[in-house]
Amino acid sequence: MRIAIDTGGTFTDIVYLRDSKLVVLKVFSTPADPGKAVLDGLRQVGPRSSVVVRHGTTVATNAMLERKGARVAFVTTKGFEDTIAIGRQARPKLYDWFQPAPDCLVARELRFGVTERVGSNGELLLAVEASELKDLVEAVGGARVEAIAVSTLFSFANPESEVKIAEALAALGLPLSISHRILPEFREYERASTVVANAYVAPKVGSYIASLATKVAAEYEHGRLEVMQSSGGIISARIASAEPVRTMLSGPAGGVIGAYKLAKLAGFDHIIGFDMGGTSTDVCLVDATGPRISNESMVTGIPIGVPMLDIHTAGAGGGSIARFDAGGLLRVGPESAGSDPGPICFGRGLLPTVTDANLALGRLDTDRFLGGAVTLDRARTMWMMEQAKGDLERVEEFAAGILRVVETSMEKAIRVISVEKGHDPRDFTLVAFGGGGPLHACALARALQVPRVLVPVLPGALSAVGILLADTMREYSRTVMKGIDADLEQVFAELERIGFAEFEAEGLVGESFRSVDLRYTGQGYELNVPFGPEMAQAFHALHQRRYGFANKARPLEIVNVRVRLLAAGDPFKPPRQAVLEGDGSAALVGTRDVYFDGGLHETRLYERDRLHAGDVFAGPAIVSEYSSATILPPGDVLRVDTYGNLVIEVQA
Repeated sequence: MRIAIDTGGTFTDIVYLRDSKLVVLKVFSTPADPGKAVLDGLRQVGPRSSVVVRHGTTVATNAMLERKGARVAFVTTKGFEDTIAIGRQARPKLYDWFQPAPDCLVARELRFGVTERVGSNGELLLAVEASELKDLVEAVGGARVEAIAVSTLFSFANPESEVKIAEALAALGLPLSISHRILPEFREYERASTVVANAYVAPKVGSYIASLATKVAAEYEHGRLEVMQSSGGIISARIASAEPVRTMLSGPAGGVIGAYKLAKLAGFDHIIGFDMGGTSTDVCLVDATGPRISNESMVTGIPIGVPMLDIHTAGAGGGSIARFDAGGLLRVGPESAGSDPGPICFGRGLLPTVTDANLALGRLDTDRFLGGAVTLDRARTMWMMEQAKGDLERVEEFAAGILRVVETSMEKAIRVISVEKGHDPRDFTLVAFGGGGPLHACALARALQVPRVLVPVLPGALSAVGILLADTMREYSRTVMKGIDADLEQVFAELERIGFAEFEAEGLVGESFRSVDLRYTGQGYELNVPFGPEMAQAFHALHQRRYGFANKARPLEIVNVRVRLLAAGDPFKPPRQAVLEGDGSAALVGTRDVYFDGGLHETRLYERDRLHAGDVFAGPAIVSEYSSATILPPGDVLRVDTYGNLVIEVQA
């Protein structure tokens, strides 16, 4: 039995298959010990003795966000100890003279230099001395560090120095993060930053994953733990604990894969994923080529060079706290009420949130929230929002303002991954998921002129669905710096040999996909395209779309070669419903007044489980279900497709 578990800020989602149908269970997250909610959920599901648990974890992300990682020693080529702090000249606020220096995860006294040098062509110019390694071990051992990161110059071309340094430091028995193993690519700052980030979260993530894997194996005779990585594929618990930097976007990556697979099944291959959870909103763009993977990501201001799905995050979620600043302006987020104390309507929160605003406007069902497992306290919400509304006349006006502010923030995030990268939102379908996504999807689609919204089955747990359906994947890369006509077969073959050996050790059969990072000779950055005879044309076309120009007469350079090994997951073929034309009346459970555009509208209430393929009706309406609720504003038209998805045509 395969079970997917996604840990969120408010809820932990558990998804599994029963009779070819997806089943979801939600339990409250336990931030102090995320594994407790995981095990509680497993016990409620009651799996058989043979179980594979696929986990989307936020432990690494939270350690970075809260800056509660390990005390790290950084070892590099002598004279370059401070590159990890100096970084690049890029300034996020170009004209702000008072902005603080960028964060560095390694204190100055914990940066160590070794007298060694490798040339850019891989030639060993100066070998490290055994006596210096002995002194290094003593210095690092006396620094009371919890993890070690090693990244020397040009180790991707010749790792000999790093190998010797790692062998010497292994005697300390601390987690070691070595650059030529994690990221054998050029750009010393980004490579060092990635390795340091890995070391920073390694003790916490490693102990968490090892402990959870042990408990799963102890509770179930043939239990096994796997982990979702940021690039959208599954890796073993062993790899995740050794290279936790690959799990920084573990949960959001599951959402991208879930949206992509279910939307493709429904016939949509150009989508914008919109995942609104309890603490944040994650957006992504997928076209006919599939989910986009970036090798230049920033996580809490730290450059990370390992492959990650191209996801943009905004600090706007259902638990985002609303407040008036010193100037009287309404602010929403990025602070969140989380699961403890949570929104006011959950019974313990004291500050108004986006969820409370939706309840105040009549957009949430107080009796059917999470299938009735959680009763929302409307009276408490209205009273406490009355105290917080400031000079506004009515609570409803305050609540509507909260939604306008948070939707503007989410709209901006979608523009970053679409308009700012040469894509017209009008050519895409907005796939809404997360507990709050379907509540705000139609309003966002109208603002961005997106013509259509798709609310897939189980929208409130789609990240867990993506984790359940994801393929097992590993990525390998190497910097080569060669001309476009260079023979790269030997390099590709070496990376594939390493990958297939690892797959074989785990009993997997994988397929290899080759790609290259190309740039115009002399350019500072590159674009990734599939390897093959058409790669030059593909590069020019991508460059034209991304930057608005292409120069086919200019010579090209291959910077990095990449290999992705993929072992396909179990096929998912959900049953299709027969189309019976109807108006959804069988699912109608009542009406109530709901605020839209500053006024009350009599709004029909539907239960999604009772809708049938072929049902069509217009707003205003609310479709409630276990994991979320879909708001259908006046004029928009909803139809149910054969897979049970809600397809909404948004009126301009």
